Parts: sequence; structure tokens; C-alpha cells
Amino acid sequence: MTAARVLIVDDQELLRRGLRMILETDPAIEVVGEAENGMRALALIPDLAPDVVLADARMPVLDGLGLVQQCAASHPGLPVLVLTTFDDARLVRELLDAGAAGFLLKDISTDALTDAIRRVLDGGLVLDPRVARAALVPAQPADRHPVLTDAERAVADLVARGLPNAEIAARLHLAHGTVKNTVSALLRKLGEPDRTALALRLARGAGAWPLDGQVRATSALPQPADYRLDIRWPDEFGRAL
Repeated sequence: MTAARVLIVDDQELLRRGLRMILETDPAIEVVGEAENGMRALALIPDLAPDVVLADARMPVLDGLGLVQQCAASHPGLPVLVLTTFDDARLVRELLDAGAAGFLLKDISTDALTDAIRRVLDGGLVLDPRVARAALVPAQPADRHPVLTDAERAVADLVARGLPNAEIAARLHLAHGTVKNTVSALLRKLGEPDRTALALRLARGAGAWPLDGQVRATSALPQPADYRLDIRWPDEFGRAL
């Protein structure tokens, strides 16, 4: 099995070295490079060809948000996992709306960090439970949602929880290709640019997506207990918010 190639981006050299040491304890992960800011990371990506970018949110020259935006435009499909000491609600929403594959606080354990990298590579959306609620608060709730079929609704519910296609297929007893096609249909129907944006929108509107033949106004945001984090999070996060 090929090791996951990770590029570390942080303006503090000591933290970059520490992250490298932590990640290199996992034989399934290879740190292919380091960068001190987002601009330097963008210059390195074509040559290093990372599978995942692990980046700090706040850096000089080009910060984490700018890096996520640039990667979405220049390197679509390259997941950027943001790791920071800050848990600012607005920052979380901006990063995820821009296309970040996840947002973790820097006091995360080694096992949880390596697990998060594997999950985003598998198409999952990874959020530290301590910032998940902020990410799920809609900034501008819509009055109505597009109508979903029964099949789309079933897949949408699991996409909203951050599950990758393979696990969705197993849970719903569907072919992997069927799930992939349904996710593509959801992206078109809801007008979202990528899977991360789709998962966030679905999670924010959980329980409010009408089925064929129904027209239902947007419901209130579900309480955090509606998000069972034991489905997607590392073991230490295996609890509801």
C-alpha cells in the first residue's frame, strides 16, 4: 500500500518539525515536504505532488484560508486539512466554505491526527467536535431546499455526516458507482462546487430536505445531539457534541 504523501505548512519551524516527527511514526504516512507559508506551499505542490496538505490557519504572506482557496482553484481534489490553536467560529466557517477538508485543533492526539489524514483521503470531512457546531451554523439560511428523491435523501444524510463513498455504499447496500453517481447528482442539484461544500450544506439543513412530492420550508438548525460523531471521528471523539 502506497504511503499517503503529506505537505506540512506552518510558519513556525519548531511546529513543522514536531508534526513531521509525529506523522513519521505512522508507516502509512510520508512527509514529502515543509513550507513556512501558503505561498511557498503552492510553489512546492507541483513538484512534491502531496496527497494531503496539513496547514496552519494563521500564517504570514498567504494564510490557511488563502491556501485553501488557491488549492481549490489550482489543485482541485487536493484536500487541505487545517490544524490550528484557534477555534474562532467565523474562521471555521470561512475555511470550510472555501473547501477545506477539515479543521482540527493543535492539541489533537497523534492517533487522531493520523486517522484524520486517512479519513480525508477517503473523501471524509473531518471536524474537531469542539468546532463542529460553529461550522454547522448557517450564515444565511435559505427559505426552501431543492426536492430530493428517496435515494438522494438516503445518501445525503450520510454525506452530511462526513462518510466517504465506500462506507455509504456499505451502509446502504449499494454499488460504489451508484453512490458516486448520486453524490454527483446532489452536487448538481444543490449547486455546490465540491464534496466539502455539499457536506456542510447538507449538515446545516439536516432534517429539512423535502422528498419528491413534498415542499417544506427550512426547519430550525438541529441540536448538536443530532450529529452522532461516533460515525466519523477517531475513538477519542466518539461521542455526540
